[in-house]
Amino acid sequence: MSTNDVGEDRPEPAPGLSGDELLRWYWTLEELTALARRTGVPTGGGKAALTERLAAALDGRPIPPAAPAARRGGRQLKAPVDGATVIPEGQRCSQVLRAFFLREIGPGFHFDAFMREYVARGAGRTLAEAVAHWHATRREAARPQEVGAQFEFNRFLRDWHARHPDGTREQALAAWRGHRARPRR
Repeated sequence: MSTNDVGEDRPEPAPGLSGDELLRWYWTLEELTALARRTGVPTGGGKAALTERLAAALDGRPIPPAAPAARRGGRQLKAPVDGATVIPEGQRCSQVLRAFFLREIGPGFHFDAFMREYVARGAGRTLAEAVAHWHATRREAARPQEVGAQFEFNRFLRDWHARHPDGTREQALAAWRGHRARPRR
């Protein structure tokens, strides 16, 4: 247990917690995974899904099924590739693709959310179409993007630095530790 700045003790992640108490606190994926293994809950899927399954199990409710594992199979592109190369089903953002895009787009290329989504859902399209997609999405990519809930640490740091532009990394990390020691609700 750890006591936070409002005098409340954060419990240890243990099978005796209620689902509500689990949901009140911030837990690392490592803590959630260890608790899931102790309670026999499937550990697959993202942090939010795992938390939902654990809360259900701790409350004695039916456990929602784990999401099916992402398809890792399928043929992956191998060098050499060019603009006419077709993206196969299940293609990942690989080093082969990175090298191609760096060659075609230049050193400013990176796999941002727009390109990761395009590659993931781009089966049947060509790499030349992917390059065109990169250029077509630059204006939108330059705007601040919503940081997904699964990246709570990143969201916290972005918001903290916006409120404390002269703050140091150490101050931000101390604020994060304080934030996660408090109940969520």
